[in-house]
Amino acid sequence: MIFSNNWLREWVDPELALSDFLELLTMAGLEVDGVSNVAGPFSNVVVGLVESVLPHPSADKLRVCEVSDGEESYQVVCGAPNVSIGIRVPFAKPGALLSVDKEKSVEIKVVNLRGVDSSGMLCSEAELGIGDDSSGLLLLPESYEIGVDLREVMKLEDISVDLDLTPNRGDCLSIRGLAREVGALTRKEPKSPIGGKNLPLSCDDVVSVEIFDGEACPLYMGRVIRGINSSATTPIWMKERLRRCGVRSIDPVVDVTNYVLLELGQPLHAFDLDKLGKRIQVRKAFIDETLVLLDGKSVKLDEETLVIANDDEALAIAGVMGGKSTAVDDRTSNVFLECAFFSPLAVAGKARVYGLHTDASHRYERGVDYKLQAIALDRATELLCDIVGGNIGPVTIAQKELPIERKINLSFLNVERLLGVKIDRDEIVSILSCLGMPPLELTNESITVTSPSYRFDLEIEADLIEEIARVHGYNSLPKIRTFSAQKFVAKPESALSDTRIKRHLVARGFNEVINYSFIDPGLSLLAAPEDTILRLKNPISEDMSAMRPSLMPALLMTLKYNMNRQRERVQLFESGMVFEQTSSGINQFDTIAGIIAGPRNPKSWVNGKDLFDFFDLKGHVESLLGLTGGIEEFRFLPQAHRLLHEGQCASVLRNNGVIGSLGRLDPRLARELDIPPLTFLFELNLSEIRSGNLTEVSVLSKFPEVNRDISIIVADDIAAADITECISERAGEFLVDVAIVDLYRGQTIGEGKKSIAISLTLQHHSRTLDDQEVNVIINKCINELETRFKAKLRH
Repeated sequence: MIFSNNWLREWVDPELALSDFLELLTMAGLEVDGVSNVAGPFSNVVVGLVESVLPHPSADKLRVCEVSDGEESYQVVCGAPNVSIGIRVPFAKPGALLSVDKEKSVEIKVVNLRGVDSSGMLCSEAELGIGDDSSGLLLLPESYEIGVDLREVMKLEDISVDLDLTPNRGDCLSIRGLAREVGALTRKEPKSPIGGKNLPLSCDDVVSVEIFDGEACPLYMGRVIRGINSSATTPIWMKERLRRCGVRSIDPVVDVTNYVLLELGQPLHAFDLDKLGKRIQVRKAFIDETLVLLDGKSVKLDEETLVIANDDEALAIAGVMGGKSTAVDDRTSNVFLECAFFSPLAVAGKARVYGLHTDASHRYERGVDYKLQAIALDRATELLCDIVGGNIGPVTIAQKELPIERKINLSFLNVERLLGVKIDRDEIVSILSCLGMPPLELTNESITVTSPSYRFDLEIEADLIEEIARVHGYNSLPKIRTFSAQKFVAKPESALSDTRIKRHLVARGFNEVINYSFIDPGLSLLAAPEDTILRLKNPISEDMSAMRPSLMPALLMTLKYNMNRQRERVQLFESGMVFEQTSSGINQFDTIAGIIAGPRNPKSWVNGKDLFDFFDLKGHVESLLGLTGGIEEFRFLPQAHRLLHEGQCASVLRNNGVIGSLGRLDPRLARELDIPPLTFLFELNLSEIRSGNLTEVSVLSKFPEVNRDISIIVADDIAAADITECISERAGEFLVDVAIVDLYRGQTIGEGKKSIAISLTLQHHSRTLDDQEVNVIINKCINELETRFKAKLRH
């Protein structure tokens, strides 16, 4: 919300220095995002009257003008196409300073232009820093006295203030709303500079209105104005107020609706009456109905979109934007002014569905005062008739059930309990009254108030306490150390915290990233089938319109972002929810995922240049799973995955249940995404690894371990994990450890074969194992391997 400081002070004067005033707004929750001067730093520019205009003797595009400042006349050479006798324009007298940019100014001197002396300069709005139009002179109204300083007469000693409002403060999206707020903060009563001017009716024309969705549109008002002057122009005072609030002047009708929007916070729309028809319908859009908007964009309307229509077609998206077919233009002579209350839920997200964001939708989404429509319609009628004239018709009203006023009870004791400071009862009543909530019931213990029609965010007692703290002043609340009963929740000793899991990955060289939960639908298809992807009805944008089915796609894009910025070695992880659409509803899972790419070791003269491989990733995952204290519960099985290379990917199982996957990125996707082909990813169900095993204490054996190695030849498709599991089953209770120590493939053992060397560590807890006992165990293992895997002992 951008507002003019001078305009606001016409409604309420806080009697504070500018810096203190801005600090007051920020500390009250209306954060000041920036301030800017409304004009450039020019001086000695006055209102000039062009008394004569003659052709330049040596230049066809120049004119020699006589310009008066009220005391004397000056000869000025001017090239503006709109210079003419009798107009009032900004006149920079000799010695005037005009700003070239923020740091440099130029002095206006008497100069000779093509043989003719020019004493001064006639200015455009761009040259004064009060606009962008440099195509012609800035024309001033005849009411401006000749010779008066331009900064004084246009009140250019003003600033524009940009507020960053939170979504719950839609009531402050107007000068009137800000004045209410400033009045409450400074205990000053705002005064309305707009009068209740009598509007005599001079025509009987009406447009009938029928509301088909009373929940979405509880109130619709409008009136006909006939015979407006389409050649009239917007007065400079209105243009200036619009400009200082960040709105561009278009034409008188549109400018008036925008002005009332800024002044009162009520969106309005003007239809060309001759294009409108005799009846307006407020309804939901039909299937496959289309509409060409004011900006020329054609949209296919959603069935949940509320529209303004006649008997033939949709004319506007309610609360968002009008249609081109009924737009006001320079040939319009009759208009229908619309002023309605649309429910926030009916408008919320609709603008984004069609790639729009308008001032009207911004306000309706946050809630517009449902008691404001009659005031706003009369104010717009008054302004419009003052500028373009016309005959005023009666107001058409269609009304359903308006929102119910909310009564809220506040306990004075709870104010002290929650804020930690005792605020006087009369002070609380005063604050609430200044905020538009005088007491309905008042006792020594509590107060009951009604939430104002413009405050959709006040519903419960805690909301009122927050308002009291805000207006009383956060800086006025004491800093005290509170004492209260501490409740400690018992946690299972075997549980793994997310913090410990994350710290473990960080210790292994990973960096945590945080991505949005919503991603591009195209990316989501990389990880999940179309029918399982959860689509958003009201996305922020089209490339954020799907809830992520996996953490992997976003990690890939983060990897690409880093690689494009010369980060050769990347190790990233992320934890968060993923979502799945099913026939029975929506499932969501807490997961953790990681990605590695680039050199295995940081760049150093002592490190090699080997790249990460599958087993590096598997080692990281095994280390992470080892935190559970039950690594033997986990297995890796080859299994296909949409994102991963068919020959280098596996599922992770815990007690035969799949809990995740890992592997190398599919080379085709790597080429498509333009990222390194040797990229490896994993993703695990976080809830499945949060539960660990308690550490069991056992007495260390005093007797020596016995180590034996077995070397076997098996088929290449037999997993090493199956071999070690087989040995663990057959070796019995004396087996302390089993590990793969060597792997060989080559012509000497035949194609499709591999040689695996396994090291077995045996130990008895109460005596030394002899060779005969060890040989029996080894033979059992060899026999089982031969039977189960057709293994051959390699000598």
